Amino acid sequence: MLADESALLEISAISISEIAVKRARGKLDFSRADVEQGIADLRVRVLPYAAEHSFRLFELPLHHTDPFDRQIIAQAMAEDIPVVTSDRIFGAYQGLKIIW
Repeated sequence: MLADESALLEISAISISEIAVKRARGKLDFSRADVEQGIADLRVRVLPYAAEHSFRLFELPLHHTDPFDRQIIAQAMAEDIPVVTSDRIFGAYQGLKIIW
Protein backbone atom coordinates (compact mmCIF):
# COMPACT_ATOMS: atom_id res chain seq x y z
CA MET A 1 0.00 0.00 0.00
CA LEU A 2 2.85 2.39 0.77
CA ALA A 3 4.15 1.94 -2.78
CA ASP A 4 0.76 2.80 -4.33
CA GLU A 5 1.21 6.44 -5.32
CA SER A 6 -2.55 6.91 -5.76
CA ALA A 7 -3.28 5.95 -2.14
CA LEU A 8 -3.90 8.76 0.32
CA LEU A 9 -1.81 8.00 3.38
CA GLU A 10 -2.67 9.61 6.69
CA ILE A 11 -1.32 9.39 10.20
CA SER A 12 -3.28 10.60 13.17
CA ALA A 13 -1.79 13.41 15.21
CA ILE A 14 -2.57 11.04 18.11
CA SER A 15 -0.04 8.54 16.71
CA ILE A 16 2.65 11.22 16.78
CA SER A 17 1.76 11.95 20.41
CA GLU A 18 2.02 8.26 21.23
CA ILE A 19 5.46 8.05 19.60
CA ALA A 20 6.61 11.07 21.64
CA VAL A 21 5.33 9.57 24.90
CA LYS A 22 6.95 6.20 24.18
CA ARG A 23 10.22 7.94 23.36
CA ALA A 24 10.09 9.81 26.68
CA ARG A 25 9.57 6.48 28.47
CA GLY A 26 12.51 4.90 26.63
CA LYS A 27 10.35 2.48 24.62
CA LEU A 28 11.18 4.05 21.24
CA ASP A 29 14.25 5.80 19.95
CA PHE A 30 12.76 8.14 17.34
CA SER A 31 13.52 11.83 17.54
CA ARG A 32 11.12 14.52 16.41
CA ALA A 33 13.31 14.97 13.32
CA ASP A 34 13.10 11.21 12.58
CA VAL A 35 9.30 11.28 12.73
CA GLU A 36 9.05 14.44 10.64
CA GLN A 37 11.42 12.95 8.05
CA GLY A 38 9.49 9.67 7.92
CA ILE A 39 6.23 11.53 7.38
CA ALA A 40 7.82 13.58 4.59
CA ASP A 41 9.51 10.56 2.96
CA LEU A 42 6.27 8.59 2.87
CA ARG A 43 4.25 11.63 1.77
CA VAL A 44 1.84 11.09 4.66
CA ARG A 45 -0.75 13.67 5.63
CA VAL A 46 -1.14 14.32 9.36
CA LEU A 47 -4.81 14.07 10.29
CA PRO A 48 -5.57 16.59 13.06
CA TYR A 49 -7.48 15.41 16.11
CA ALA A 50 -10.60 17.50 16.65
CA ALA A 51 -13.39 17.87 19.19
CA GLU A 52 -15.70 15.82 16.96
CA HIS A 53 -13.31 12.91 17.36
CA SER A 54 -13.27 13.30 21.15
CA PHE A 55 -17.06 13.35 21.29
CA ARG A 56 -17.10 9.97 19.53
CA LEU A 57 -15.42 8.51 22.61
CA PHE A 58 -18.72 8.91 24.50
CA GLU A 59 -20.31 6.33 22.16
CA LEU A 60 -17.36 3.95 21.98
CA PRO A 61 -17.65 0.65 23.87
CA LEU A 62 -14.73 -0.10 26.18
CA HIS A 63 -13.31 -3.02 24.17
CA HIS A 64 -9.90 -1.36 24.13
CA THR A 65 -8.48 0.33 27.22
CA ASP A 66 -5.43 2.03 25.67
CA PRO A 67 -6.34 5.74 25.48
CA PHE A 68 -4.27 6.38 22.35
CA ASP A 69 -5.87 3.46 20.52
CA ARG A 70 -9.34 4.53 21.62
CA GLN A 71 -8.71 8.01 20.22
CA ILE A 72 -7.47 6.58 16.93
CA ILE A 73 -10.54 4.32 16.70
CA ALA A 74 -12.90 7.23 17.43
CA GLN A 75 -11.14 9.42 14.87
CA ALA A 76 -11.21 6.74 12.18
CA MET A 77 -14.91 6.09 12.77
CA ALA A 78 -15.76 9.79 12.71
CA GLU A 79 -13.80 10.28 9.48
CA ASP A 80 -14.97 6.95 7.98
CA ILE A 81 -11.42 5.93 7.14
CA PRO A 82 -9.68 2.57 7.66
CA VAL A 83 -7.01 1.90 10.25
CA VAL A 84 -3.85 -0.07 9.53
CA THR A 85 -3.19 -2.24 12.59
CA SER A 86 -2.38 -5.78 13.67
CA ASP A 87 -4.14 -5.19 17.02
CA ARG A 88 -6.97 -7.74 17.11
CA ILE A 89 -8.99 -5.74 19.64
CA PHE A 90 -9.72 -3.13 16.96
CA GLY A 91 -11.88 -5.77 15.26
CA ALA A 92 -14.35 -5.64 18.15
CA TYR A 93 -15.55 -2.21 17.01
CA GLN A 94 -18.49 -2.58 14.65
CA GLY A 95 -18.20 -0.40 11.60
CA LEU A 96 -14.44 0.19 11.93
CA LYS A 97 -12.58 -0.62 8.74
CA ILE A 98 -9.28 -2.38 9.34
CA ILE A 99 -6.42 -3.04 6.95
CA TRP A 100 -3.85 -5.72 7.81
